[in-house]
Amino acid sequence: MRKITAELFVSLDGVVEAPHAWHFPYFDDEMGAAVEAVVGTADTLLLGRRTYESFAGAWPEREAAGGEDAAFAKRLGDTRKVVVSHGTPDLGWRNAELLRGGLVEGVRALKSEPGDGRIAISGSVSVVRGLLAAGELDRLHLLVHPLVVGRGMRLFADDGPPLPLRLVSSETFETGVLNLFYAPATAPGSATYEDAKAHLPRADAG
Repeated sequence: MRKITAELFVSLDGVVEAPHAWHFPYFDDEMGAAVEAVVGTADTLLLGRRTYESFAGAWPEREAAGGEDAAFAKRLGDTRKVVVSHGTPDLGWRNAELLRGGLVEGVRALKSEPGDGRIAISGSVSVVRGLLAAGELDRLHLLVHPLVVGRGMRLFADDGPPLPLRLVSSETFETGVLNLFYAPATAPGSATYEDAKAHLPRADAG
């Protein structure tokens, strides 16, 4: 079965909205390689409508301009793009199609397609939340910036249910950005302070 990895830029206070307004000072070769490893090598991109429209409004022009980012722009254009939307977005960017069958069922069908090509999500917070809740996201890739933004939509909603995750790998970039990969995990079980206090330092420990 094909695997899905969601990649997001996130601030220290959990903000994922409008990263173009705060994350570029931290974008260096290390972060470029991290993005390349997930989004740049994916067989399929799964995008929410707003993220797709943002990408489609920028990357084709960058490809045509032939600048330093043209090669990456071309790769995004050549990649299959599956768009999650309740409406009928303009799918004029090449290799774009609409996800069929609703988010969860559509993604299950996408993951069940032949082959082992990886599926990547960039941004698309509502899609990420929905797949995490349904247990259909295999990896959550967070590039955590050492910055408190203070306002904007956060990755996890205030009224969301508990969501246990397992840290798969971690790395600290020279900029202080944390390169973190998480996978879904089972709930840790129940415990109280009575259970935890046994692990506190004892008075006679020295």
